[in-house]
Amino acid sequence: MKKLLLCCLILAFTFTSEINAQRKKSKKDKNEQTTAKPEKSKTPKYDDFITSKTKTDDGVFKVHETNNQFIYEIPKSFLGKEMLLVTRIKELPAGLGGGYVNAGSKINTQVIVWEQFKNKILLKVKSYNAVANDSLPIYKSVVANNLEPIIYAFEIKTQNTDSTAVLVDVSDFFSSDVKAITGLPDSFRKTYKVKKLDASRSFINSIKSYPNNIEVIQDFTFDADEPPSNSSTNTITLRVNQSMILLPEDKMMPRVYDKRVGYFSLGSVDYGSEALKADDKRYIKRWRLEPKDLAAYNRGELVEPIKPIVYYLDPATPDKLKKYIKQGVDDWQKVFETAGFKNAIMAKYAPTEQEDPEFSMEDVRYSSIRYVASTTRNATGPSVSDPRTGEIIESDIIWYHNHLRSYRNRYLLETGAANPSARTLDTPAEEIGEMMRMVISHEVGHALGLPHNMAASYAYPVDSLRSGTFTQKMGIAATIMDYARYNYVAQPGDKNIRFIRQLGPYDHYAINWGYRKIPNIKDPEQEVNTLDKWIEEKGDDPIYRFGGERFDPSAQTEGIGNDQVKASTYGIKNLKIVAENLPNWTSDQTNNYEDLSELYGELLSVWSRYVGHVSGNIGGVYEFNKKPNQAGNIYIPVTKEKQKESLIWLQKNAFETQDWLVAKSILTNFKEDGYADLMLSLQNRQLYSLLNPNTLKRMIDAEVIQDDYYAASDMIRDLRTGIFTEANYVKNVDLFRRNLQKSLIDRLGVLLVSSETKNTDISSIIRGELAMLDFQLTIAKNRRINRITKYHYRDCLVTIKEILDPK
Repeated sequence: MKKLLLCCLILAFTFTSEINAQRKKSKKDKNEQTTAKPEKSKTPKYDDFITSKTKTDDGVFKVHETNNQFIYEIPKSFLGKEMLLVTRIKELPAGLGGGYVNAGSKINTQVIVWEQFKNKILLKVKSYNAVANDSLPIYKSVVANNLEPIIYAFEIKTQNTDSTAVLVDVSDFFSSDVKAITGLPDSFRKTYKVKKLDASRSFINSIKSYPNNIEVIQDFTFDADEPPSNSSTNTITLRVNQSMILLPEDKMMPRVYDKRVGYFSLGSVDYGSEALKADDKRYIKRWRLEPKDLAAYNRGELVEPIKPIVYYLDPATPDKLKKYIKQGVDDWQKVFETAGFKNAIMAKYAPTEQEDPEFSMEDVRYSSIRYVASTTRNATGPSVSDPRTGEIIESDIIWYHNHLRSYRNRYLLETGAANPSARTLDTPAEEIGEMMRMVISHEVGHALGLPHNMAASYAYPVDSLRSGTFTQKMGIAATIMDYARYNYVAQPGDKNIRFIRQLGPYDHYAINWGYRKIPNIKDPEQEVNTLDKWIEEKGDDPIYRFGGERFDPSAQTEGIGNDQVKASTYGIKNLKIVAENLPNWTSDQTNNYEDLSELYGELLSVWSRYVGHVSGNIGGVYEFNKKPNQAGNIYIPVTKEKQKESLIWLQKNAFETQDWLVAKSILTNFKEDGYADLMLSLQNRQLYSLLNPNTLKRMIDAEVIQDDYYAASDMIRDLRTGIFTEANYVKNVDLFRRNLQKSLIDRLGVLLVSSETKNTDISSIIRGELAMLDFQLTIAKNRRINRITKYHYRDCLVTIKEILDPK
């Protein structure tokens, strides 16, 4: 037994020792593994990202694509360089933006810079709202008080083989919903109740690199409760184009803006000014045109520019229209000759894919004229400019497919009385083409930097527009940039009349002022004396005037001629002829009422415009922009005589019932009701224009600066007595006049309690006129008049009492 116990103890000891030995060995092995010298972590190499499967597109940056992952290879020499990032919509769902957003619409433009911070590349947005020369001490303060926002931070993946460039993965940036570059602004998100971007249905379509720019196409799909179309899908899908273009290091010398000549402009606050405050600087937007032969140019010879302005026609443009669009661009060549440049601008047909597979209408290197399949009736001429200098880099003129229908309709309505070829729904092709050509010329003008100049149509005497000799040479307005589309003044029997607008003398003047190079100039300020001289040489010649303020009756949209009363009298005389013949020119020819209905609606709008031109005289103030060395005041109220003449005209042509506008032969064929409301809405537009707080305040202010002025109290009295003329006689009031009279009382009541009229003479005048009307109607209701007129007067008296003595 003892031997057995001894053996067990020996075995146990031996087994335990072996176990402990194994544990020690295991621990030793573990320690040896733990304390072994670790291998160095593998540093990512260029070859880890750029493989045999990678597709590389070389350009301003190299763009590498591997399995739908996109990497930018950014040269270090480009870090800190300024670039322009332009966000456009390439394709979109029907109805997005209410019809005025289309393929090619620009959503955002911003200056960006790529900067390195430690192991990251930061994409920043740079502003030029505040500037200072970087050599001045205050430059540091400008930078410190205008910190540039970072819109994205990229991890540096690695460098290229010679360490001259860094690699960053841009896949997440361009496939995420980054608000700074979104194609769906906040206003759209609210309208369509957008919830979020669906990443599973959003991706990068393509990225292409060109010598000076990179073009990114993104496909985005959003969940939306109320999409503009295909509502059952609760989805908005759109295709967005991002153009990133390298801005020139040799900046174009800007030209100082002058409000006496119409140019789009951009401004900044210059803190480097030696004045006692920061200096507001503003420069015009224009293309960079440099003569090939400067010496010849300075001698006054016509010289071609080094880089002309070229527009490419959209391949989607119908063949029959291409020549007119091209002419609309090429017409500006003659205008640029005034500024010393030959062949400065031209249109070309876009190359086919075989001719240039890299050509893209979205490529910011190319300006284009897009033909958009849309029911919208419009055309636009936007551009992209360098915010540092105003240099226009690129533009895309947009023509909407249905726009020509508007021009056909207006042509018939505004010229049909005097122009036999307009009296049809099938306008001759050459005349339609001429209209399109002029619309394109107008939009090209915008793209060249010219805004609307509504004062140009006021330059010509009204009766000159009835002269064939004058209109064929001078057109119907001094510029194509006015909204003077047609000659509605010419009367039946006038010979050889030009009815369609054209380029005019102001266009030559404005392009010369903005584009002619002034020799031996180093600084924009040195040009100002010469630019001033060019303006002052034209003096007070209305042909070269620029204007467009709403309070100025000489700068109204759609008007022609320098006398609104006379021009609108001619216009309405013609419109009555058109109204009488409208069924014959439309429904009698087509055997349906669709065109008649459409044209009748537009006829009412034309009438409203003619009347509105006259309304603008009342309380109107002319604006003549000047510098102090020019004689005369800038702001001059319309004369008392012209305002009184205008109100008398309005009483007859607007506030008296216009039976010809509500012809039974027309209305009863496409409208079952609403005739009275229709007429009232037309009359109210003019009534509200006259009884507008701003109009009345200008009339009150005229007392300060005019010896003989049309007082607001006199105007409202004249308006009231004219609209309630029947109350002075034993005379019944027709339906349309009853509605208008009630509307006048209601409008006076609104003005009386408006915060805009508080503590002004307006409330005093209104109380006085309502009291006079109360007295007038109290007598009138007892005359021998029909029942509805009595009821009407009693109703008016109750309303007046409630206004003057509210409970």
